Amino acid sequence: MEENKKVIFTRPHKTVYATEDKIIKVFDSRYSSAEVLNEARNEALVDNNTDLNIPSLVSVSETPEGWCLVRDKIEGKTLAELMDEEPEKLEEYMEMFVNLQLEVHSKKVATIKRLRHKLMDQINSLKDVSATIRYELATRLESMPRHTKLCHGDFNPSNVIVDKDGKCWIIDWAHAAQGNASADAAMTYLLFCLEDQKKADMYMKMFCEKTDTARQYVNRWLPIVAAAQLTKKKEEQRDFLMGWIDVAEYQ
Repeated sequence: MEENKKVIFTRPHKTVYATEDKIIKVFDSRYSSAEVLNEARNEALVDNNTDLNIPSLVSVSETPEGWCLVRDKIEGKTLAELMDEEPEKLEEYMEMFVNLQLEVHSKKVATIKRLRHKLMDQINSLKDVSATIRYELATRLESMPRHTKLCHGDFNPSNVIVDKDGKCWIIDWAHAAQGNASADAAMTYLLFCLEDQKKADMYMKMFCEKTDTARQYVNRWLPIVAAAQLTKKKEEQRDFLMGWIDVAEYQ
C-alpha cells in the first residue's frame, strides 16, 4: 500500500484512498478475491474492446487491509458535484450524462457477463422475498427482449468524472454486463429516485426522448432492477425498494 494517501470516501466494506497520481480502492474481508478480480476483469474487457474513457488499472493485489485495485487518478469533478454546484446548468449536465450513457450502450463486449444471467442470480438470491414474488420477477425477466449492448449497471453522475478539458471518464465497472439498454436505464432512474425525484424525472424523460423508447417499457424493468438493488443489502433503501418489486404495479 502506498504511503501519503488520504481517504476520499468510505462505503460499507470498502475504502477509497488517493495519492498524488493514483486512486486506491480497498475491499475488506466481505469481498472475495473472485469479486475483486471480476471488477478488474470487467474494466480490462471494456478498456480493451471499446474507446470509452476509463482510468487505467495499474494493479490488483492483496494487502494486509484486504484486496485492492489501484488506478490512475483523473483530476476533475464528478457530474454529481457539478449538478449540485451549478443547478442552473442541470439540464445541460443531464444531457451530457444521458449522451454518455448512450455512447456506452452503443458498444459491445462479447465476453462480458450477460445482464440477464446476473439479474436472474440476484432475484433467486433474495430469500427474504416470497417465492411468489421471485417467480413473478423471474417470469417477467424471461419475457423481456434479449439484447447484447454494453450496460454499466451502476451508471449515475457520481461515476462520471469531468476533467479540466471537459472530457468525461467513466469509473466503477463492477456491475458491467451485456444486455438490454432499457434495463440499464431503469437502474439509473432508480438510483436517481433514491436521491432526487426531480433529477430522476428529468433523466427518464430525456433518455426516452433520445432513444425513442416508451417510458412504459423502461418501467417494466423497474421491479427487476429494484430486486437487484436489494441484494446490496443497504438497510436504509430496503422499504423503498420493497415497494418497487410489486410486478403488478408496473403492468
